[in-house]
Amino acid sequence: MSIIAWIVLGLLAGAIAKAIYPGYQGGGILSTMILGIIGAFVGGTLFTLLQTGTLQITAAGTGLTIPGILVAVLGAIVAIYLWGLIRRNSNV
Repeated sequence: MSIIAWIVLGLLAGAIAKAIYPGYQGGGILSTMILGIIGAFVGGTLFTLLQTGTLQITAAGTGLTIPGILVAVLGAIVAIYLWGLIRRNSNV
């Protein structure tokens, strides 16, 4: 998948995840895109682990399709949750 497709997938996944996830996350379009791209990798890795039983660091393997976006969004939600935990612990 090209870098443009990764950016588009990350932007879509990050925006959808921020809209779904409750509460205020802050950040602009760049943080949304970064969390979306990280989410695509987290979701793709978890999806591959569940599907094959092996741990491989991959992105949402199905690409810019509906299942690929869903996996990336689920991964972005996990990334937003983890980022919130990290930020909360560092502010204390």
